[in-house]
Amino acid sequence: MSEIASKGQLRLAYLRWAIVTVPFILLLGFASGRLAPSGSENPWFVRLTKPEIMPPDWAFPVAWTIIYVLLGLALAMVINARRAPGRGLALTVFAVQLAINLAWSPVFFGMHQVTTALIMIVALIVLVLLTFVLFWRVRKGAALLLLPYLGWLCFAGVLNYEIDRLNPDAASLVLGRGADQMQIQ
Repeated sequence: MSEIASKGQLRLAYLRWAIVTVPFILLLGFASGRLAPSGSENPWFVRLTKPEIMPPDWAFPVAWTIIYVLLGLALAMVINARRAPGRGLALTVFAVQLAINLAWSPVFFGMHQVTTALIMIVALIVLVLLTFVLFWRVRKGAALLLLPYLGWLCFAGVLNYEIDRLNPDAASLVLGRGADQMQIQ
């Protein structure tokens, strides 16, 4: 069959992917965040000196929910772009940046490794910029959906830097390795 799919068929195929990718990424993000308590639920984090620009606790789950929905939609667009040049590389780089994203919360909140978490955010910014370029070549709309994520990562990088600067002894605020707050169930 050499028929070309109609716009309606293409939209339906995209929606089918989005029904899978959006909940999947939301679930991964939620699971990552549950590995270690965050915000005011984390005694170690409560004891840290915070920068003045620190948003209230409620802002983080709201922002990340929106970002993860946008990531799921962007991913669905690129997955749905069958035979697009560069699609495989775009999906690979997306997966790598998502893995680092998901590892950040356990590293920062669970292991109390503020400097390592900052390095991870810098790596994320670079990888998301690369993902933006690769997605742009496949589907411009998918790339544009990454912009709020990139903006939030830059803000998170500033917060992480300031926390690192204000708390040079952050890892020692809780005594001993037994105090790591990772919860593996």
